[in-house]
Amino acid sequence: MLYGVMKLSLGNGLRLAFRPWVEGLENIPAEGPAILASNHLSFSDSFFLPAVLERKVTFIAKAEYFTTPGIKGRMTAAFFKGVGQLPVDRSGARGAGEAAIRSGIQVLERGELFGIYPEGTRSPDGRLYRGKPGGLARVALATGAPVIPVAMIDTEKIQPPGKVVPKLMRPGIRIGEPLDFSRYRGMDGDRFVLRAVTDEVMYEIMKLSGQEYVDMYATAAKRQIAEREKAERAEKAARHRAEKTERAGESGRAA
Repeated sequence: MLYGVMKLSLGNGLRLAFRPWVEGLENIPAEGPAILASNHLSFSDSFFLPAVLERKVTFIAKAEYFTTPGIKGRMTAAFFKGVGQLPVDRSGARGAGEAAIRSGIQVLERGELFGIYPEGTRSPDGRLYRGKPGGLARVALATGAPVIPVAMIDTEKIQPPGKVVPKLMRPGIRIGEPLDFSRYRGMDGDRFVLRAVTDEVMYEIMKLSGQEYVDMYATAAKRQIAEREKAERAEKAARHRAEKTERAGESGRAA
């Protein structure tokens, strides 16, 4: 019921304010389980996609969104539950991976839509990164559910990092034809099969989105970017100290 309320309020609000365009809605089955595998450009992806679908779609979210104490924490938890997100505990030896797989299987066994981002995290620069094979492929092969590739378009431009007020512009959503991996049913323990399934899905997302593909994980790219920015800050600080020392020396010589 809460999902329906959020769908009417938030969903209608997003459609009216941003007017997202959609291609391929006919590829979403009217009933039965299916996996929506999407690129991930923005925090808002998990809101725009459900807003344009008639059926409920369930994504996973880190458990911290549901367990933060205080009024703000309770409001955040209510919001994420309302938009159909499931909490995933990232603790344990294998982190969120196993929890995400169990959650996805349960959603699909109920005959519902399960949304997942194969990249595992948001793209740091708008490019499409290598998909992680552990989640998407294992859920698909364990359930036999079709995988529907989805491309979010321009959602990262609506509210870039550091911007408080979102930009009113039209994002887009392209939904591809379902992919059938039933030929691999029962082979979810074969890492080569998992990689092949994931790569096939990422290729379809790349065709739909038009993004440049980078054959590395987005998490590794984020580490590289963070290390580069840290090095640049250190270099800038060193230059500043050198300039300060030079000015102090010049002042001493002038005295």
